[in-house]
Amino acid sequence: MAMRISPTSAPSLLPSRRTRNSPAVIHLHRKPKIGNELSSSAFRPHVLARDRLRLWSAPHSDSFRLSILEQLPLEDILQLFDVMLVSIEPKTRENYGAGLLQFHQYCDSRHIPEARRMPASDFLLASFIASWAGKVAAMTAQNWLASLHFWHNLHGAPWFGHSILRLATAGLAKVVPDSLDLSNAFDASVFAVACTAFWSCCRLGELILVSTSSFDPACHVSRSSSFTRCSPSDGVKYSVLQIPWTKTSHIEGADVIISNLDDITNAFTAINHHLAANITVPMDAPFFAYETAGGGWAAMTKPWFLARCNQIWRSANLLELTSHCFRIGVPPDVVAVQGRWKSRAFLEYWRKIESILPLFVTASFSDSRTAMINSSMDSYARRYS
Repeated sequence: MAMRISPTSAPSLLPSRRTRNSPAVIHLHRKPKIGNELSSSAFRPHVLARDRLRLWSAPHSDSFRLSILEQLPLEDILQLFDVMLVSIEPKTRENYGAGLLQFHQYCDSRHIPEARRMPASDFLLASFIASWAGKVAAMTAQNWLASLHFWHNLHGAPWFGHSILRLATAGLAKVVPDSLDLSNAFDASVFAVACTAFWSCCRLGELILVSTSSFDPACHVSRSSSFTRCSPSDGVKYSVLQIPWTKTSHIEGADVIISNLDDITNAFTAINHHLAANITVPMDAPFFAYETAGGGWAAMTKPWFLARCNQIWRSANLLELTSHCFRIGVPPDVVAVQGRWKSRAFLEYWRKIESILPLFVTASFSDSRTAMINSSMDSYARRYS
C-alpha cells in the first residue's frame, strides 16, 4: 500500500544529497542584497541558490507529489529526485537558482498569483524574457529559461514555452545590453587589449601595466616597439608586435602574431582602431596608452582594464573574470605555440575541461562546439601521450 502524506509534509520529497537514514541539512540563506528582495512565501524559503530547485515550489507541486506517491514507493521517488538533481553540476545548480530568483521577482512585481507561476504560460515566460531586453545578453536569458524548464520538470509541471517565447527570445538576442563605446579612447584601448590577450594568447602583464608608475621600456611594450603590418599576397593579413620581455624568454622578448580573423573580436582590426583613436599618444608611452579628456594621455593598467571588462560582464549578468581567463578555451597546441611556452608545463595552469564546459557551453552553443573542444583536448592527449 502506497504511503500518503499531507501537503504540508510534501516538500520533504525533494531531498538534499544524503543517506536515506540521515536528516536533510538545509543551509539558510543570508539576508538578500538590495535589489534582490523577494516577497515572503511559504513556497520559497530563504535558502542558498543551489537549493532553490528542490526547495522552491508552487501549489502544483503538492498535487504532483501526492499523485506520484499513489504510484511509487517513497524510496523509489527519493532515488528518482536524487538522480535528477545529480544530472546537473553544483555550479550549474547555483546558476539555475539565480534564474529562479529573477523569474519570481518579475512575478512579484506583476502580482502574478502563485498558482500561475508553475506551470507558467507561454505568454508569462515570454513577457519575463522581454522585460530584460537591452539589459542582459541572450546567453543569460537562455540560462534562466533552462533553469525554469528544469524546475518545471523536477516538479512534474508541463512546459508551455513555445512560439511566443521563441519569438521573444529571438528578439532579445537582437537588443544587446550596453557595451564598449569604441568612439571612446579608453574603451578602444580596452577592446584592443582584450582581443589581443585572447586571440594571441598573451599574458596581460605582457601588454599592460600593474600601475601607472610601473612602466619600464625594457620590460613593457611601448609605442616605439616594433609593430609590423603584413599583407602577403597569398595569405591573410597579420601584424607582428615585438614585446621586450616575457615570463619564459625574459629579456629575449618575443613576437606576438596578430591575425586578421573573421570575427567581431578581431585583434588585427582592434589594434589598428586603438592606434587611430589614440593617435596623439607619444612614441615613448606604453603601447596601449590612451588619450585623456584633458589632452594628455594615461597608461592602461590591469586594474582599470579588468574593472571595465567586469563592468560590461556584470551588465550582461555574466560571471566576473580574472586576467588568466583570457587564455582559457583555446586549443592546447595554440596555447603552446601562440603563448610561447617552451614546454608543456602550461598544462599545470590549464583548467580542467569539466570546469570549462559548465561555464561556457550553454544553450547558445551548439553540440558541434562542444565536440570541437573535446576533440582538441583528446588530440593533444594522444599526440603527447
